[in-house]
Amino acid sequence: MRDLTTLPKAHLHVHLESAVRWPTLTEIAAAHGLDVPTPNPPAQPAQQAQGAQHARGVRETREAQGARGAKGAQDVQGAQDVQGARGAQEARGVRGAQEAGLGLGGFAGFFALNTLVRDALRAPDDFRRIAYEYCEDEAAQGTRYAEVSFTAAAHGERLGDPDMPITAVLDGLAAGREAFGLETRLILDHSRRRPVDRAWSTLRLAERYRDRVVAVGLAGDEAFPGDPFTGVFEAARDAGLHVVHHAGEAEGPASIRQAIGPGRSERIGHGIRVLDDPELVAEVRDRGLPLEVCPSSNVVLGFAPSAAEHPFARLRDAGLAVTVNTDIPAMTGRPLAAEYALVRDTFGDDDTACAALARVSVDASFAPSALKARLRTEIDAWLTTPAPAETGRPA
Repeated sequence: MRDLTTLPKAHLHVHLESAVRWPTLTEIAAAHGLDVPTPNPPAQPAQQAQGAQHARGVRETREAQGARGAKGAQDVQGAQDVQGARGAQEARGVRGAQEAGLGLGGFAGFFALNTLVRDALRAPDDFRRIAYEYCEDEAAQGTRYAEVSFTAAAHGERLGDPDMPITAVLDGLAAGREAFGLETRLILDHSRRRPVDRAWSTLRLAERYRDRVVAVGLAGDEAFPGDPFTGVFEAARDAGLHVVHHAGEAEGPASIRQAIGPGRSERIGHGIRVLDDPELVAEVRDRGLPLEVCPSSNVVLGFAPSAAEHPFARLRDAGLAVTVNTDIPAMTGRPLAAEYALVRDTFGDDDTACAALARVSVDASFAPSALKARLRTEIDAWLTTPAPAETGRPA
């Protein structure tokens, strides 16, 4: 088997805030007088109970917000429909994280990590540093091109300076490109449960920095529908920006249909629930809409019981354009090459299959055509270079 860290690849679904090194987070937080817990603490029964309680509280808050704001993005019935499934999903996520030897799993750990990162990132140097270190870490995985999701408008609103977070991140990514050769573009995401006005702010940022921002899209809890945001994404497409939404992770075919219909999405972030509807599978396949699949994230957050039971192989067997991604590598503990290794080892892929996945990631990207052509050539070269075992060297 060839070394997957040397396989040239594109990374299409990774959140910058969920890729921060723990020592870096600790140092940044300490500089602002914040405490950081032990890295990736194992989930204990008490923490699991607290996590379930936290998730219930979040659900109740969302339902109340939905009742108060039916004219906005909140959908009370949708939140009620998923309420019963959340507890079991939370438990699956914690178990999945424990079985994988990872950190605190489920929504409790996800929310806690996001809150910690949000609170810690305050100064321009904080944002520059995490972007630069992201480039270093990603390049070590064999990644040649990455489309990095960043919730720029939320940070700018929180800090009272709309442009500071994105300009600092772009500075860090530019420095990382010079140092490590990683080409990057940003995808500016917006949480479904946040106001439509902030989504418009996200679009305005994307337009101001469109030379380095390639797309905008919705992320977050799919219990909150995408319909209130359709005008934003119609305007984005009209402005020449790409659109990519998270859909079909927690919710089923209706969420995907909204994303690829009125939502104007050109790829599907996650999309694993497409298999619930054979007609939708055919539509997604026939339209050539790629899926940004994140196996370890799905397990840790409770959307798949285990890696072995993940629908990755079934998605691929259905003829869908499946890409491999990390989503939240600081939480799962798996960078991109390790995610490829997980797929290889779980589903019996050989090097040819791994190279095919890398090609799909390049083809599905919004990279310039010349860069795509170069990456395809590099992938072919990786595959034609003899593996260590074939040259008599240890594998």
